[in-house]
Amino acid sequence: MNVQHDRQTATTPPDIRLVVTDMDGTLLDGEGNVPDALWPLLTELNERGIAFCPASGRQYATLAAQFGAVDDGGMVYVAENGAYVVRGGAELSSDLLERDVVEWIVKELRRHVDAGGADAGVVVCGKRSAYVERSDEAFMEHVRRYYAAHEIVPDATAVDDEFVKVAVFDFGTAQDTTAPLLAPLADTHQVVVSSAHWIDVMNPAANKGAAVRALQKALGITPAQTMVFGDYRNDLEMLDTADWSYAMANAHPDVLARARLRAPANTENGVVRTVRDVLGLPVQA
Repeated sequence: MNVQHDRQTATTPPDIRLVVTDMDGTLLDGEGNVPDALWPLLTELNERGIAFCPASGRQYATLAAQFGAVDDGGMVYVAENGAYVVRGGAELSSDLLERDVVEWIVKELRRHVDAGGADAGVVVCGKRSAYVERSDEAFMEHVRRYYAAHEIVPDATAVDDEFVKVAVFDFGTAQDTTAPLLAPLADTHQVVVSSAHWIDVMNPAANKGAAVRALQKALGITPAQTMVFGDYRNDLEMLDTADWSYAMANAHPDVLARARLRAPANTENGVVRTVRDVLGLPVQA
């Protein structure tokens, strides 16, 4: 059941200890930027001992670059849709994807693209970097947005790294053209359409929800002390980890159905506004 939170009905703010938010379509504005209003909020959360955690399909290097200026070493990053979790530059957890699965995906996509079945590119996501074989600017524009550390290589399956995810960018509609190709993996792996054009393959237990539950356990934080925000289907499991689970107003219908609460759209600075409202923090001018 979805309800709109109204802080006016509460006499005191809830005991929130952890705020977890998706990035694209959730925290980031309509131009894909971190809203300026977030930075003073992070200072206030830190002063109150409230942990802040970005949870994204983006790689760790990208998230660390976005928040490095305000990270004192204590921020936790749930990267690669939960397959790689890092705090203070140290790995907290990872769920490695088997190399033979990575090879199968890359070869199937090569074959499918060469046959004219799709206009798509594969990103093999390792702990150290992301690896791509396609190098045209149209594709690389999307790669750079999510993968600050990336390399163009002749064979993405031959690099020396540990793999946590394979992502496919489809210039068409991922749900219609790429998802059916990867359907044979659905019984043994996570095959997640994470946006209109991206689809991710990970191990079956790897998702944002599993990562947040592990984080809660490590920090001694309960679901009642946790706020989460999401907008797309790769956020579904994460919504189940918190009593304060928010779907953005512009979220996918499945997310709207799963979340307990609603927040204004990302284009309306919904995450920052909601956190301030729930915690009773003054609104910044």
